[in-house]
Amino acid sequence: MAEQTNNSQVFDYIVVGAGTAGCLLANRLSADPANRVLLIEAGGRDNYHWIHIPVGYLYCIDNPRTDWRFRTEADPGLNGRSLIFPRGKTLGGCSSINGMLYMRGQARDYDGWAELTGDDAWRWDNCLPDFMRHEDHYRLDRGGDADAAHRDYHGHGGEWRIEKQRLKWQVLDDFATAAVEAGIPRTRDFNRGDNEGVDYFEVNQRSGWRWNTSKAFLRGVEKRSNLTLWHSTQVLGLEFEKSETGEPRCCGVKVQRAGEVAMARAAREVILSAGAIGSPQLLQLSGVGPAELLAEHDIPVVAALPGVGENLQDHLQIRSIYQVKGANTLNTMASSLMGKARIGLEYALRRSGPMSMAPSQLCAFTRSSEAYEHPNLEYHVQPLSLEAFGQPLHDFPAITASVCNLNPTSRGTVRIKSRDPRQAPAISPNYLSTPEDRQVAADSLRVTRRIAGQPAFAKYQPEEVKPGVQYQSDEDLVRLAGDIGTTIFHPVGTARMGRADDPMAVVDSQLRVRGIQGLRVVDASIMPTITSGNTNSPTLMIAEKAAGWILGRAS
Repeated sequence: MAEQTNNSQVFDYIVVGAGTAGCLLANRLSADPANRVLLIEAGGRDNYHWIHIPVGYLYCIDNPRTDWRFRTEADPGLNGRSLIFPRGKTLGGCSSINGMLYMRGQARDYDGWAELTGDDAWRWDNCLPDFMRHEDHYRLDRGGDADAAHRDYHGHGGEWRIEKQRLKWQVLDDFATAAVEAGIPRTRDFNRGDNEGVDYFEVNQRSGWRWNTSKAFLRGVEKRSNLTLWHSTQVLGLEFEKSETGEPRCCGVKVQRAGEVAMARAAREVILSAGAIGSPQLLQLSGVGPAELLAEHDIPVVAALPGVGENLQDHLQIRSIYQVKGANTLNTMASSLMGKARIGLEYALRRSGPMSMAPSQLCAFTRSSEAYEHPNLEYHVQPLSLEAFGQPLHDFPAITASVCNLNPTSRGTVRIKSRDPRQAPAISPNYLSTPEDRQVAADSLRVTRRIAGQPAFAKYQPEEVKPGVQYQSDEDLVRLAGDIGTTIFHPVGTARMGRADDPMAVVDSQLRVRGIQGLRVVDASIMPTITSGNTNSPTLMIAEKAAGWILGRAS
């Protein structure tokens, strides 16, 4: 049990945020019974039924029960539009509301991190064991179809379950064939370091249920006597004291819990795992960040780190919609009460069908032009269409082919608006703010048209509803990208790691905050550049690697 001292509780490690990274960290750090670990989550328990039914993401995003409900500032690159910016607010964090898509990115992403930090620990070959350590891949189940190469790249018996999807759509099969006709090879595995190709996504599910990090890393472990969980607890700020060297040391956190303000002290470390929005926000509120921003809000400077809240990166998806003929799509399946009943019955009996669907089913990685030596586009293809997230399905059969620029050069910011930790920060992604990103946007829409125009898809007589074939020039397509582009929910980079001589680096290569003892950041905010794919599983890898460093230093 935690020790009581001066109306505060003392732990060895305090982890702020029970999301993707925080759940794994709590599991690993508390595995040694000598470590007293506190895990703090602002949201409640993950006992909302829609968290666990895969299609329930529709009811979790922008829901105050499960989502922080952030919004971006009006974005010039999106023609002045503001977007919802979902972040999980429940046990499991974003893994409780995300797309459940298992994707690591490309080997070059991690080799690039090693160059930027000067630390070979971040090279792909040295990250691969950290991915595999917590994996439970279905192809390695007894009787699975794994080949020798698959066994070299995937793990089995870990906490993080990966399965194939429990559905099939002919219209998506034919779109995949059209992609092959357009020059994109088929692949069996997007996660071996080169993800070029087309296939169905693999998903973080178990037997048709969402598999979030709360289930994976806290279930059962939560009962450890040396692990304390405070959910529904708002962290108000970090607490500091002067160390023997004169540097500030993070000694704990101030929280509001059950209507009362309390302190929790950390004998060894405080670890921020509040995500790419929450971690920089909490640092800034606590006096760690750009000096000018802190002065603007009369916050005393603990450490002037200009990179806190800078370097925001995200994947902007551009949604092309094609009306089709003679195809079975979700638009038609769910158009009647009888159709919806059939969908519900299939899930109840078999845990399959549309209710087991991740938000996207078919994936493809390719290049926007021959100028790129590596895939710089990712497709999320769906057998459905709608005007915008949360709106009804269209009343005609259609598919959506969303494409995103994997390596955007645009950079945004996260900055507090006040000293109130309950007020959302200003989130400014600055999408499409560079010429390169605008060119990739225009070219990516042309790649989509090239795929849809292949013979394998011609039988559906596809008609481009969005953006519309009348738009052909770069100028037209960039403007349309701004009109229809939306976040794909992958914010990273706002507390990035870097070398000692990098003035914008917030943490070193072992994720320790510059100039402050006893404080690390372990989440997607530490990525210096965004990974070439979905960001949830790379965040787990980051947490796995950090846990090894923390436990090694403590032993």
